[in-house]
Amino acid sequence: MLDNMPPPSAFPPIGLRLARTARVVTQAFERAMGEAGGSAATWQVLVLIRSRQWGTQAEMADAMGITGATLTHHLNAMEAQGLVRRWREDSNRRVQRVELTDAGAALFDRLRAVAQRHDARLRARLTDEDTALLADLLDRLQAGVAESGPAETAGARG
Repeated sequence: MLDNMPPPSAFPPIGLRLARTARVVTQAFERAMGEAGGSAATWQVLVLIRSRQWGTQAEMADAMGITGATLTHHLNAMEAQGLVRRWREDSNRRVQRVELTDAGAALFDRLRAVAQRHDARLRARLTDEDTALLADLLDRLQAGVAESGPAETAGARG
C-alpha cells in the first residue's frame, strides 16, 4: 500500500500555506479595522448596505455567506450604536430593509480608508501582473475545491 503513495512534495501543502497566509492577512485587517473603531464584519455589512444591492436582510446574509441569525446579531449591535436603521415594508411585513444612518455613513468612510490602505499594503510587493496571476490562481483553487465532492476533499491533506 505504501508503494502507491506519491513522493512527498518539496513544498508545504498548499492548503496549509493558504490558511496561514489568510490568518495573517485577516488578523492584520481586523487590527486595522479595530483601531479605526470597526471590525471586518462591520465593514462587510456597511459595504453591502452602502452598495444598495442587497435590500433585505435575507439577501445580505446570503451575500456574506452567513446565517440570518448571525446577520441579525451584527445588525442589532449596529442599530444600537446608531449606525443603521431598519424597518419593515408596509406591503410585506416579513421583509426587513436596512439603511445607513449619518453615523453609519461616517464609519463607512473611515473604514473604507482603512480597507484601501490595507489593500495597498497587500499589493505593495506585487506587480499588476502578479496581482492578476494571484487572482487567477485563487479562483482556480476555489473552483477546484467547489468541484470536489465532500468525500474527495475529506481525505485530502492541506
